[in-house]
This record gives sequence, structure tokens and C-alpha cells, in this order.
Amino acid sequence: MKFLDLLRLVISNLSRRKARVGLTAIGVVIGTAAVVILVSLAIGLQKNANEQLYGIGDLSQIHVMPSYGGDMMGGGGGPGMAVKVGGGGGSVSQDMKLLTNDALTELRALPNVQSVIPREYLMSGMMLKYQKMEGGSNLYGVGTNDLADLGLEADQGGTQLSRSTVVIGPMVAQNLYDNHLRPGQEPPPPPELYDQQIQIVVIKWDNEGTEIHKNFSVRVAGILKESGSESDWSIYMPLEQVKAMNEWTNGVRINYNKTGYNEVIVKVDDVDKTLEVRDQIIALGFQANTMLDFVQGINNFYQILQIVLGGVGAIALLVAAIGIANTMAMSILERTREIGLMKAVGATNRDVLAIFLGEAAGIGFIGGAGGVLIGWLAGQGLNVIAVVYLAQQAAQQGGLPPSVAVYTPLWLPVFVLAFSILIGMVSGLYPALRAATMIPVQALKYE
Repeated sequence: MKFLDLLRLVISNLSRRKARVGLTAIGVVIGTAAVVILVSLAIGLQKNANEQLYGIGDLSQIHVMPSYGGDMMGGGGGPGMAVKVGGGGGSVSQDMKLLTNDALTELRALPNVQSVIPREYLMSGMMLKYQKMEGGSNLYGVGTNDLADLGLEADQGGTQLSRSTVVIGPMVAQNLYDNHLRPGQEPPPPPELYDQQIQIVVIKWDNEGTEIHKNFSVRVAGILKESGSESDWSIYMPLEQVKAMNEWTNGVRINYNKTGYNEVIVKVDDVDKTLEVRDQIIALGFQANTMLDFVQGINNFYQILQIVLGGVGAIALLVAAIGIANTMAMSILERTREIGLMKAVGATNRDVLAIFLGEAAGIGFIGGAGGVLIGWLAGQGLNVIAVVYLAQQAAQQGGLPPSVAVYTPLWLPVFVLAFSILIGMVSGLYPALRAATMIPVQALKYE
């Protein structure tokens, strides 16, 4: 039997029993609509979460720290040093994998590494002063002349670093306050710090606990764009200047070939390679982490949620499958003489099997198409309501409004429609096999 002949026959047979086919297909409609809505909701939540999370940092960056792992055997290769920890009746060797200049060379040699930038933080107290205002902030020294190497962009000025200049985050000015205000006096708005001279006061304490200050006057050469990450609240300076501040604080010269850097930022040329490079860095003996770890954890959670919600909808499809099987079984009983007549005029077992499987698949297709359409329309309506509500909540809490709450990718309706057709065929397989294996003489005698 040709495919077009089979298709016409299946459509004709289904048209003869519109009410029964429609009632059976409703079960499939409910199941497929539930799968489309629930999975689309989970995908929309994942998409919205990713949009929010992608603002927390550059996912192509890996933060590398020294490793202080214990090793009873001592030794250890690569840039590092062994420290004897005494106690009791013996000593234990502890390997410290330090971020020395040799280690930086080792990191730069890794595949897909675009840049390796050391970063130091101020190891003492500090105060930021501007006119009558003062406050605090994070202060970092970075081993690059341009913060663009770290993926940062300027809102005012530039991202280039030079001696006696700083680049600050957009929220640094929010930390400044005027402590000379009288009670009840309205505080002034945050100052405009771009191209202004500010004072960085580094604080240390002597052996008697006396506080010692040292002032550094710097010009704000740039203000970064808001990114929702730590850079919004940070001050960036050339590495050598922060090194000089730390040397003044500790009273000793710093030799990075011996003590290593506090932290190194490794930038990868492809986000898809970030985790692979992270694993290679850990294999070298360093500690390493990236924001992509956190994002992947969130994605794993939402993927599990998609499976769970899809499973809930699949239960409705299972019930619909039982209905299809029942409908096909009843149809065979009613059409036993018709089956016998088809076989008597030359229809093979394969032809009969194809007809009844086609009818079962047709019921699955009708229900699947209706369910996909209803599920998509319901998802769009829910999306409008949810986005408006979540946008209002975000405005009240000062967060970013969501772009989508329910998202239906193209593959989902295609997959659900194909799955509903498969469910129909599987449900009709046993009744179709019964019809195909009927003996023509007995089928023609059936009352």
C-alpha cells in the first residue's frame, strides 16, 4: 500500500468517528499542553536567572590563588616552597604552591589563556577623602595598564592606569559621607568624582597601638560602567603603587619571586573553555574558581526542574495513552468484519497493521497539535502577566526587570508533537497487532 493511499484511508476512518476521536484526543491535548507550559516555565526561569547572573562577572575570567595543601612527604615541584611545621616529636612538611613570576609564566603557557594579570589588595586600613567627605572602598592594584584587559568598560574617562591616577567603580561615590553634618541636616548628594583629586589615606598601627596615616593624592582618570559586580565598589591602581603601600604598612620589601602574588586573574579567549582551563590550573597545584561554576550550578538546578515539571505533564500523557489504547481496542471489535473483508480482498497483515497504527498516530497528532497550540498561547498569556508583576517587584527592590518568565524554544513544540505521535503509536500497537493477526474467515463470521 502506498503512503498517500494509507494516509487517505487513515483520515477517512478517523473522520467516521469524530466524537470518539475528539474525546480521546482531549486527553492528549491536556497532557501535551501541560508539558509545553511547565517546561516552558522552567526554561523561562532559567533564561531569566542567566540574564541576571551574567552581570555578576566576566565568565571568561578565572581567579587563581596560592594553594596551601599539606603533604606528609614534603617536597613538591614547580614554583613553591616547603615550610617545616614543628610540634610534638617531629615535623610535617607543607607545600605552598605560590603565585610567583615563574608561576605566571607557567599559567600563560596553558592553551586558550589570553592574559594573566596579577592583582594585589591593600593589606591595611584605608580611608577615602574628598573635600569634606570621607568613606571606604575596596582598593586593588592590578598588573596591567588598561582595565579593558579585565573586561571592564568606562562610563566616564578611560580605563587606562598610570601613576598617581585611579579608575573607580560607579558606586564608590555612594560610600562618601559628610561627618560634619548637624543632626537633621539633609546629606549632600554623591559627588561627581571624575577628573577630581581625591585622597587615599592608608592606616597602620605601631607596636604601641598608635594609628599612623599616610596620604596619597590621586586623580580619578575614569569611572567604570555599572556591572553589578565587585568592580562597582572598587578603586583600581597600578600594581606597583599598591605594592609600595603594602611595603610601607608591613615595613618590609616585597619580593614576588619569593612570596608570590595574592591573586592572579586568568582571562580565557573562549567562555566555553573556561572550565577546562580552570581544571588545568587546579592540576598545576593552585586554587582556582570562576563565576561559571556558580552559573552552571544554577543551570543544573533548572535542568532538573525541567525534567520534574515535564514528568508531571507526562503523567497526563500516560493517562491519554491508556485512552488511545482503549479506543483502538473498541474500534477493532466494532470493525472485525471490516478487517476480515480487507484481508479477503488481498490486504496483508502489514497493511492492516499500518492502518491501525496510522489511526492511533493520527489521534496522537491531533491531540499533540492542539496541546502545543493551547500550551503556547497559555504560556504567552502567563508570560505577559508574570513579566509585569516581576518588573514591579524588581522596581521596588532596585533589581533588574526580567525580560521573560515563560520561554518556549522551537525544539520544545516539535519534540512534544513528535512524542505525542509516538505515544499514540505505542498505545495502538497491541490493538493493531490483534487486528493484523486476525484470521479472515473467523473475522467475517464475527457478529
